[in-house]
Amino acid sequence: MKPSEKSMKQKLIWVVAGAAVLALLVWALMPTPREVETALVTQGRFERAVQEDGKTRLRDRYQVSAPLGGHLERMTFKQGDDVAQDAPVARLWPSTPPLLDARSRAEQLAANAALQAALVRSQTMVERAGAALAQAKADLQRSQSLEKQGFVAPAGLETDRLNLHLREQELASARQDAVAARFTLARSQATLEPVSSNGREGAPFIVRSPVAGKVLKVLQPSAGMVMAGTPLLEVGDPTRLEVVVDVLTEDAAQIRPGTPVQLAHWGGPDTLQGEVRRVEPSAFTKVSALGVEEQRVNTLIDILSPAASWFALGDGFKLDVRILVQVVEGAVQVPVSALFPMGTRSALLVMEGGQVRLKEVYVEARNGVTAWIKSGLPVGTQVIVYPDSQLRDGDRVKTR
Repeated sequence: MKPSEKSMKQKLIWVVAGAAVLALLVWALMPTPREVETALVTQGRFERAVQEDGKTRLRDRYQVSAPLGGHLERMTFKQGDDVAQDAPVARLWPSTPPLLDARSRAEQLAANAALQAALVRSQTMVERAGAALAQAKADLQRSQSLEKQGFVAPAGLETDRLNLHLREQELASARQDAVAARFTLARSQATLEPVSSNGREGAPFIVRSPVAGKVLKVLQPSAGMVMAGTPLLEVGDPTRLEVVVDVLTEDAAQIRPGTPVQLAHWGGPDTLQGEVRRVEPSAFTKVSALGVEEQRVNTLIDILSPAASWFALGDGFKLDVRILVQVVEGAVQVPVSALFPMGTRSALLVMEGGQVRLKEVYVEARNGVTAWIKSGLPVGTQVIVYPDSQLRDGDRVKTR
């Protein structure tokens, strides 16, 4: 081998070695791809819902009250018992009169003695009026006899007749006074009659159920005195249930009658279907668990699932309510964890060929999990979720 050829070969070896060393240095100094977590852009049903805790309640609840005061007989009904319409549910007996203490009894005895004397006096007046009437009759007969003989003028006869009529009226009045005195004495003496210990004087008043259903609550289970209007028990039909849920007023503004509802975590295996029947027009203030005052409004929901699938539900049961305020079929969706704000719009990072690409997107709507992208992203695109704030457009990345 000639010296010139040997020298050229050595130079070539040094060039190749230098290039290899330079490549190794470039490779060593280049940043390594960063690991990222990705998700795919999907297409399907998009749902935006208002989620709150709700509870069941009877649509029609009837509270049976005592229409008048009296002694309530002990209730025989228990919670859950069936009751027919117009069936007797309670019995009210007349009130027992109060007992008299020693002073009141002495006063009543004295009053009875006074009334007894008044009765005797009225009877005496009856006898006096009777004697006066007899005298008037005798005077009239004598005047009539003398008038026939011409010894009495017609005016005198008329006076005797008028006197007889007056005496008849006086006797009738005296007799009425005697009858009144007798009844007044009897009424006064009745207060001294012994009081029955069972409180069952007279006939009971029957309280009846206004509707057919079940006894929901017995408010007065024991016997005792009750006033007029005292609640006795509650009756209702447990098969006619509704769901009531209080939502924020800003959420209620998006809810309309007929909005579909999903009811879950009520104790059964299936998710029940329902729909909004009414959003009440008046809101109220409620303090949240964090101590924040919120304006809320009640929303009433009808259960549409067959009654056989939720027969175990009762009044006041808790369940989770999802009111579907927006449902879109075939919507392009990305996880909300991939979005971040960019000015007045939203953006995300797309993984293309191992590199990051920044994309601005228009978000039509979002829920707690996914966002509906109007356009700009093909289905199947890999997007970076929970992106690092240090990632930039063009950075090399790899899937974690």
